[in-house]
Amino acid sequence: MAKKDYLPKILETGANELEIIDFRMHELLDNNEIYEWILGVNVAKVREVTRRPENIVKSPGSPPEVEGIAKIRGEIVPIVNLAKWMKIREPEGAGKYVIVMEFLREIVGVIVHEAKRIRRIRWADIKKPPPSIEERLGGKIVGVIEIEDGNLLLLLDFEGILDELGMIKIFGIDEELPEEIDREGHFTVLILDDSPVARKIIKGILEKDGHTVIEASSGLEGLDILNNYLQKAVSEGKDITDYIQLIVSDIEMPGMDGLTFTRKIKEHPEFSKIPVIINTSLSDKATVDKAKFVNADAHLVKFDAPDLLKLVHKYAIKKKEE
Repeated sequence: MAKKDYLPKILETGANELEIIDFRMHELLDNNEIYEWILGVNVAKVREVTRRPENIVKSPGSPPEVEGIAKIRGEIVPIVNLAKWMKIREPEGAGKYVIVMEFLREIVGVIVHEAKRIRRIRWADIKKPPPSIEERLGGKIVGVIEIEDGNLLLLLDFEGILDELGMIKIFGIDEELPEEIDREGHFTVLILDDSPVARKIIKGILEKDGHTVIEASSGLEGLDILNNYLQKAVSEGKDITDYIQLIVSDIEMPGMDGLTFTRKIKEHPEFSKIPVIINTSLSDKATVDKAKFVNADAHLVKFDAPDLLKLVHKYAIKKKEE
C-alpha cells in the first residue's frame, strides 16, 4: 500500500497544514461586559474534550493555576485552570469543559469555557502576534490567525505555560550515557523550534555536552540560515557539512512546519547531506509515520536528554580534524 493511501491529507507531506481546536475563554470586564478570547491548540495534541470532572483534588505545593488532579478515563491527570493563568475574571458558571492533551509524555487537562469547532489552517497563515497581545499573555503565544469578521485566533504555547508552572520534565538530564555510545566529537547543531522555552532546554542539553547550537524559530528561518551557510561554503570552497553537522527540528512551527522543512532539506542536493532528527512533543504512531514519510533520519520525543544525546552522537556527521 502506498504511503499516501494510509496517511490522511492532513499528514501528507508538503500540505503544510494543521488542524486546531478553536476554543473560547470569557473574561468579565469591569463594566460587566464579557470579552471573548479566541484561542487554539493543535488537534494532534488533544485526546478529547470532556465535561469538567466533579472531583478535582488540590495537590499540596502546586501553583494556584493548577486546580488539582482528577481521574479521567482511569488516569490521574493534573488539571490547569487556564483562566487563572490568564489572570482573567470569569463569568459565573464558566469553566465547564476540559481539553485533555498529551504531549511531552504527559497528560494534562486544561479547563476552558467553550470548545467551538475544529479548523484546518495553513502554517503559512500563522503570523506573529501583536506586541500588546503577546505581552498580555506573557509571550506564551505561538502565533495568530485571522479568522472570520477580522477576529484573531491565538495559538497558545502550552509548552511555555507548563514550563512556567514547573510542570515540564527533562528526562535523564543528569544521567550518564551508556558506555557503548561514542562520546567523541563536538558538533554544530541547527535546532528549529517556535517555542523559546523548548529552544532553551534543547540548547542547554546540547551545550552541556560540548556542542555548538544555532537557533531558528521556524522552517523558513532554518532555510535562510542554511542558504547563508551554503553561500559561505561555496565562496570558501568548503562543504555545507563543514559548518552544520546535524539538524534537530520541531514539527509545529508557523510559516513552515518541520515536516515541510525536512522534506525540502531531503530534496535539496546539498542540504540533504545533513542528517535531520524530528524532535516533537507528540509521541503517537501517526507522528512517527510522518517523520518517516519525510525521510527524517530519526524521531525523538521532547525532552529526553539521554535519547537526544544518543541520537546526536549517532547521526551527526563526524568531521576529521585537519
